[in-house]
Amino acid sequence: MLHVAQVPRAVAFYATFGFEVADAHHEPSCGDDPVWVFLHSPGGAELMLVRADGPVDDTVQAVLFYLYCDDVAAMRERVLAAGIEAGAMAYPFYRPKGEFRIRDPDGYVLMVTHSD
Repeated sequence: MLHVAQVPRAVAFYATFGFEVADAHHEPSCGDDPVWVFLHSPGGAELMLVRADGPVDDTVQAVLFYLYCDDVAAMRERVLAAGIEAGAMAYPFYRPKGEFRIRDPDGYVLMVTHSD
């Protein structure tokens, strides 16, 4: 579960990777935006997002998430086309088909790499 500043903004970011809202909770006192969502992806990954109780400091997110895909280069192009900054492709010995690094809107770091 990720604590985020704006749930709709985070949902839009993770939609780039195929995540869809499976469930959401709204609080009448918070307007139309959900305060919690459950996301799932066609590959079976699941993620929950909840509106943070206080300010989110994107410089101190001490978590690294790995996202796996079949075609890393194509995913990087998809990310760039969505207007998301992406690090350069790297080809370490443990990821010969490549990997790249991105940050979500709340500062969480994601490494995108191949699934096999």
